[in-house]
Amino acid sequence: MKRTSRLSLYAATVLLALPSASAAAAGAGSGPFGVTVTAVASAHSARVGALFAAGRRDRLRGGHFCTASVVHSPHRDLIVTAAHCLGGGTAGELVFVPGYRDGEAPYGVWRVAKWFLPDGWAQGRDEDSDVAFAVVRDRGGEGVEDVVGGNRFVVGTAVGATAVTVTGYPNSREVPVSCSNKPRPHNRTQQRISCPGFGGGTSGSPWVDGEGQVVGVLGGHEDGGATADVSFSVVFGAEAAALYRESVGCDEPHGGSS
Repeated sequence: MKRTSRLSLYAATVLLALPSASAAAAGAGSGPFGVTVTAVASAHSARVGALFAAGRRDRLRGGHFCTASVVHSPHRDLIVTAAHCLGGGTAGELVFVPGYRDGEAPYGVWRVAKWFLPDGWAQGRDEDSDVAFAVVRDRGGEGVEDVVGGNRFVVGTAVGATAVTVTGYPNSREVPVSCSNKPRPHNRTQQRISCPGFGGGTSGSPWVDGEGQVVGVLGGHEDGGATADVSFSVVFGAEAAALYRESVGCDEPHGGSS
């Protein structure tokens, strides 16, 4: 079941046999649809990163367990991921590494200061509430968005209106993978996408449309899906919008280096 494989830090996973097709087109959300490739290093992929336990900050290789991405916020310090990636720990014990590749942190290691979970998830692990935000501390007066930029977080978009690009970090790889396709409704509150190879570690991967908007986060139904070939996301609505507003209004201090 993907419920276990999505999150496990140590589960044995098979190295994905990924096609060699160009990822450049996928980065624009314009196909080839349903083909998973290694994500090219770019300004856009730098906004996506891996989550690690804080104790792994000096030995990153092999330690990532979920994916997150930078979203625009007034304090320029906000990331979005799946709630099931954050719901079991303590604030301050995680770090975010944008653009992570092969054990290296090209844009620095950013300490998670505080996170925000929807009531539906905090009170009952409701799969329709599987989205979360986290504030990361600044480094030398710069926020993470100042360094890598951020995508807009939007709610209320029509499922499947446009193609999206999903980018994430499988546990079996030390570089991100990417795939573009059109989401489809699963039910009123969940959407799904067909992209192979999004198994353990890819929870929290952003679904970014051609306008640079995050319209989904890999998670939701069955913690993101029961197979690595079909993934799910909550359909963002009023609860996600309220959580975003709560997150950007956080009074948590942002100074100090981590």
